Amino acid sequence: MQPDKPFAQVQLITFPATKVAALEHRGNPNLIGDSVRKFIEWRKQNHLPPKVSATFNILYDDPFKTSPDDYRLDICASTARAVVENPFGVVEKIIPAGRCAVLRHFGSDDHLSQSITYLYSQWLPLSGEELRDFPLYLQRVRFFPDVPEHEAISDLFLPLQ
Repeated sequence: MQPDKPFAQVQLITFPATKVAALEHRGNPNLIGDSVRKFIEWRKQNHLPPKVSATFNILYDDPFKTSPDDYRLDICASTARAVVENPFGVVEKIIPAGRCAVLRHFGSDDHLSQSITYLYSQWLPLSGEELRDFPLYLQRVRFFPDVPEHEAISDLFLPLQ
């Protein structure tokens, strides 16, 4: 995010309903890496690499305001296939269709909270828009290990009415 002209960087789009395979991470955010590795293994076994299946994260909670035991995040991959019961605990979900504000975040996740805070505390109050009843989610456009962390790109989707 470039703070000198952030308002211009937010776009309004209509996101299509997207079926995803989701691994529900529940608990300490410091253990997300374990869930990611588990999900990568599921993806490999199901032949859904990021090049053919978009990667999403659904962010239910703010890790800075939620106790570690109560933290929730879904690690997802888009898929047209049914997600069958599996030992990894990956389940089928839908990211619903609807209007969204989209902000592109460049770089490491270390600064992701700044982009999210901008959307909620600066952009939203000035936009005249209202939130829809679905959590913020993001699509990993370019990410580690395919690119160095500082070259990562994530699109943040803020669901709107």
